[in-house]
Amino acid sequence: MNKRGQETREHIKKCAYSLFAEKGFKQVTMKDLCEAAQLSRGGLYCHYKSTRQIFQEILNDMTDRQDHEFERRIQQGQPAVTILDDILEKYRSEMLDSQASLSIAICEYFSVPDAACHNNTLYAQYLTSANTWKKLIRYGIDRQEFHDVDMDAVFHLIVFSYQGVRMYSRLMPVGEEIPAGIIREIKKILVRSEDSGNHL
Repeated sequence: MNKRGQETREHIKKCAYSLFAEKGFKQVTMKDLCEAAQLSRGGLYCHYKSTRQIFQEILNDMTDRQDHEFERRIQQGQPAVTILDDILEKYRSEMLDSQASLSIAICEYFSVPDAACHNNTLYAQYLTSANTWKKLIRYGIDRQEFHDVDMDAVFHLIVFSYQGVRMYSRLMPVGEEIPAGIIREIKKILVRSEDSGNHL
């Protein structure tokens, strides 16, 4: 794909992300996306055939970005606590930004009656995220920055608390103290010394 085509796809996904966050998955139509992206129907269908295809690509991009970021920083030999602090700060910000949350759209996307074939996709993304986090945790343990923890349990604590707060933030007020408390406890579990990294 040429540069212009790739730029158009990125523009479509950016517009689609905002619509999915605002309206959920089920309520967004290709007509909505044409209007938001200011493209003709033919222009949109030249790149994507359905809202499902766009949404899946958005999810894949999110998973890939985190995996590549972790891998790059580990390869550079950055402190594990610094990497952890940065990603948890990003999570904290996202937990407080209910307007940008895709949590409801994700639930709708994977719970439609004909989504049996998509369950494997959800599980694959879960496994990718788990492997990414366990890679970081193992890195921190090997560098003696992290406690020797149950990596699966810590990953579940991180991902499900993060997604749970993002879901609830669409339905009720979520104050700063909730994500701050979650992050503080995650760091207590993982980080060997409170002197390492910044306190949130």
